[in-house]
Amino acid sequence: MYTPDEILDITIDMGTKKIAKPFVSKLLLGFVGGAMISLGYLAYIRVASSMIEDWGSIASFIGACVFPVGLIVILLGGGELITGNMMAVAAAWFDKKVNTKDLLLNWVTITLANAVGAIFVAYFFGHIVGLTSSGVYLHETITLAQGKIAATPLQAFVSGIGCNWFVGIALWLCYGAKESSGKILGIWFPVMVFVAIGFQHSVANLFVIPAAIFEGQATWLELLQNFVPVYLGNIVGGAVFVSGLYYKALKH
Repeated sequence: MYTPDEILDITIDMGTKKIAKPFVSKLLLGFVGGAMISLGYLAYIRVASSMIEDWGSIASFIGACVFPVGLIVILLGGGELITGNMMAVAAAWFDKKVNTKDLLLNWVTITLANAVGAIFVAYFFGHIVGLTSSGVYLHETITLAQGKIAATPLQAFVSGIGCNWFVGIALWLCYGAKESSGKILGIWFPVMVFVAIGFQHSVANLFVIPAAIFEGQATWLELLQNFVPVYLGNIVGGAVFVSGLYYKALKH
């Protein structure tokens, strides 16, 4: 492992590189990021649904154990995920390596690309292939989506903070590990925990709520009402609770 001071420098460098990527690369890698997180959530639904009636919360925990594959693929294989950029690009911004305009433009670009990837998976794999449209899988999809929608704006915002505190820590540990095995473990544990707790991830919600919408069990307005406070909470969790705190503590 690198030291925390070294991890901060690596994070700042990674955030700077994210800004420098060509626009088309950002769009393509953002699509990959949104799709991979959604496929991780789809795996959660497929794994947990068939045993949740008999196993209860243990089934949800097992589902949470497979969800991190999405972020593992993104960070080790290549991809852009807005919740990660909220942490990494913010670190570069705190260090004045990028300006506010570049930060906001990056966040908007990656968010839109992630949304396309997430909704793509929800429609084609969830609805067209039928992986979230029947039986226990449909029931679990609706249950998850309605649970997200039912949260008040304040609850969604605070839940978003908790989520991206963990996702930001996952990136931090990934950047800090020198071997692939360490990177995988560093990603897996924090992501598994935020899913097991039930914190809200804006891009994951862009998969599960549209999956319910395509089955006539939610609306696009409900998605928007959920997305905005969760997204803002994700910003605070990643940019303040991870980058901000570590930058303030370690950068002298």
